[in-house]
Amino acid sequence: MKAVLFYYSQSGQALRAAENICKGFEKTDVILKEIVPSEHYPFPWNSREFFEVFPETRLGICTTSIALPNLTDVQDADIVLIAAQSWFLSPSQPLLSFLCDENVKNFLRGKDVVFVNVCRNMWLKTSEALKLRFKEIGANFRGQIILQDKGSNYVSAITITRWLLHGKKEATGILPEAGVTEEELISSSRFGKVIENSLLSGSTASLQRELLKEGAIKYRPSILSLEKTAYHIFGRWAKFIRKKGGYKEPKRRFRVKLFYFYLLFVLFVISPFAQLFFLFTRPLRNIKSNKLRDCNL
Repeated sequence: MKAVLFYYSQSGQALRAAENICKGFEKTDVILKEIVPSEHYPFPWNSREFFEVFPETRLGICTTSIALPNLTDVQDADIVLIAAQSWFLSPSQPLLSFLCDENVKNFLRGKDVVFVNVCRNMWLKTSEALKLRFKEIGANFRGQIILQDKGSNYVSAITITRWLLHGKKEATGILPEAGVTEEELISSSRFGKVIENSLLSGSTASLQRELLKEGAIKYRPSILSLEKTAYHIFGRWAKFIRKKGGYKEPKRRFRVKLFYFYLLFVLFVISPFAQLFFLFTRPLRNIKSNKLRDCNL
C-alpha cells in the first residue's frame, strides 16, 4: 500500500502532526511532501500582514500559487492525507492555493482524501468548505482529524495571539502553552493506524466513523455556535474591505485596521457573554443532531 501526506506548516505544528501520523503506518509506504506557496507568509506574523490576508481567505479567493509539486512518485497512492490549518474560519491561503492548482486537482480526482486540521478551536466552516471543494474536484473526502487547542476559548485567544504576533509559545505563570499540546501531537500516530487498517480492509467508506472512535474530533458545541455566527459576520467584513480594493491594495488598509479592532473587541468582550448565553440556552439546542451532522462527512 502507498499513502502520500501533503502538509503546510508555519509554526511547525502541522509538520509535527504529519510526522507522527506517518509513524502510525506500519505496512504502508508513506511519502511526505511539503506544500510550498509562492508567497512567503512570516511566522510570527506582524498584525498588518496577518489581517491583510483576511478578506480573500474568508471569501475563498486565492492570492498566491504553489511551487509545482512533483507528483510522479505518488500517482499510484491509495490514499491522500493533507495536513494544514484554518485561517479566519476558512481554509488557509496555502491550502486553498494547493487545491486550486490544476495539477493537484487532476491528481486528487478519484482519490480518497483525509484532512488533518491543526487549528485553535474553530474548524467547522473549513470542513464545510473542503467538502464542497473535494466534491467539485471529484475526490472522495473520507475522513477528517481535528487537532485543536484544548484551552478555554478566552484563554486560547490570548495565548494564540501572543504566539502568532510575538512568537511567545511557552507557558507563563498564568497562561498555558499556546497551540496543540505536544502530547496530542505525539498521540496522533494512532490515526495513522486507523487509516492503514481501513486501507488493508479494502474499504475506506467507514473511515470517518473509525477515526471518531479514536477521538479524531473533540466536539465543543458552544465554540462552534460562536463560529457559525462569526463566519457570516466575517463574510460581511470581507466584502466591505474588498470594496476598497484587492489583496494588498493600500486604499483598503483603514478598513482592514477597523476589522482588527472589531475582532479584538469580539474575542475579549463579546465572546464570553455569547458563551454564557449558549450555556443558559443549551437545553433548547439539538446538540446531538448537530454533532452527528458536523463530525461526519
